[in-house]
Formats: sequence, structure tokens, C-alpha cells
Amino acid sequence: MSRWKRPESVLVVIHTVAGEVLLLRRVRPAGLWQSVTGSLRWDETPAQAAARELGEETGLPADALVDCHLHFRFPIVPPWRERYPPEARTNLEHVFALSLPAPRAPRLNPAEHDAFAWLSRAEAARRVFSWSNRLAILRCVPKSG
Repeated sequence: MSRWKRPESVLVVIHTVAGEVLLLRRVRPAGLWQSVTGSLRWDETPAQAAARELGEETGLPADALVDCHLHFRFPIVPPWRERYPPEARTNLEHVFALSLPAPRAPRLNPAEHDAFAWLSRAEAARRVFSWSNRLAILRCVPKSG
């Protein structure tokens, strides 16, 4: 394995059939709300990473995980660039979704997240800090009603 992080990640949008979206509040940087996210390991596929991150961050099973066939590319911000290979300037994000029948409490990893909230699709899209997370919610979560 490499000492560098792979410049590829997953984003998993968890929602109910009624359109409620689960958001997690980050510990670092503090107070930012997001869906499940994480970097791919060098030896795994995006689907494997999505299932792993889902389990690590929420404890939810990945049996109904769906590939949204949505991808975003964005610059790696300078404070985090040292974690990646010197030539890496952008990250490729693969989007997945998990639909649940009803809201349920996740098992949070306290090193990563300190709170969760189930919000309407519109409110979740407003609250997330990342533009790619916002678009993923709007594109992968069906409008309710």
C-alpha cells in the first residue's frame, strides 16, 4: 500500500422512502453537516468503499445500497493536499444512496461525528456544507408527496 491517500472518495446519501435525509455533524472541522463520506482504499472499488464507510460511520447495513451513477470532481484543498500523492490536485467522488423505510438512529463513530439529524430533502440540501453533497441529495433523493 501507499503512504498516500487515494484521490477518490464516496458519498452515501441515506434517506427514507418519504424523502427524509440523514445528516451527520462532523467533529473536525467542527459543526459541518454532511452525508456519509470517505476515501477509497487503494485496493477497493467504490461500491466496497461505500459499504465500508456506511458501516463505519452509521452501523447501517449496505444490502440496499444503490449506485447513483453520479460523479463529481473537485480540487483537493491545500490543507489536505499533503495527504495525497504530489501530482494529485483533484478528487473524484462517487455517489451512492441508501433508502430506508423509516428514520432510524445511526451508531455514530465519535471520532468522526457527534450528532445526527433527519431532515426534509430541501432542508438537508440547505444544511450540508459541500456543493457536491447538496447536488447528490437533490439528484438521488426523490421528492416526497
